[in-house]
Amino acid sequence: MTHIKRQNTRKNWPIPRKGGTFIINSGNKGIPVLVLLRDMLKVARTRKEVKRAILEKNILVCGKTIKDERKNVELFDTLSLVPSKEDYRLTLSKNGKYMLEKIKHNEREAKISKIINKKTLKGKKIQINLSDGRNYLTNLRCSTNDSVMIDFSKNKIEKCLPLEEKSNVFIIGGKHAGKIGIIQKINEKLKIAEILENQQRINVLIKQLMVIE
Repeated sequence: MTHIKRQNTRKNWPIPRKGGTFIINSGNKGIPVLVLLRDMLKVARTRKEVKRAILEKNILVCGKTIKDERKNVELFDTLSLVPSKEDYRLTLSKNGKYMLEKIKHNEREAKISKIINKKTLKGKKIQINLSDGRNYLTNLRCSTNDSVMIDFSKNKIEKCLPLEEKSNVFIIGGKHAGKIGIIQKINEKLKIAEILENQQRINVLIKQLMVIE
């Protein structure tokens, strides 16, 4: 992970393009803990303060301690500040920019993630691979493009959220990123879904959708 100029950060990072010359780079997805704490929440002024908080185990991601301020927090991951007992979820605003949404304390170890593929292993066990890089073995009947609810305290998938008509979906990419709607129709051939969003019908690629509760 390297540094990039602020003016070259991705458009969905809600940070000033002016200021320090360089900022840590997260790669293609998510946003580093350092940027979340220093530049978005502004609970730390410097990288040194963030590193100290991590060393003292005052920062949790998805309910777990972390070791590096460069740790990438991805969409729908949770961030917890132990001293203040505040918990947040990384999501997208309606204009498609990353934002931290305050959540209840008992929600910090739960997350929805999208299935990007699955495969059958020896013994007919099913492994599903998720959009955030995690993978799980499960007996639940799930398909690619469905979503799953993960319970990190049990390290297991609690349930499957199928991609189908009438499903609630969060748009995670494209020009409509950050909007929430209901699936009206699915065109499997074109891999597009018609979404009803705020009384308006829009067409969105299935790969840009994540099913939510």
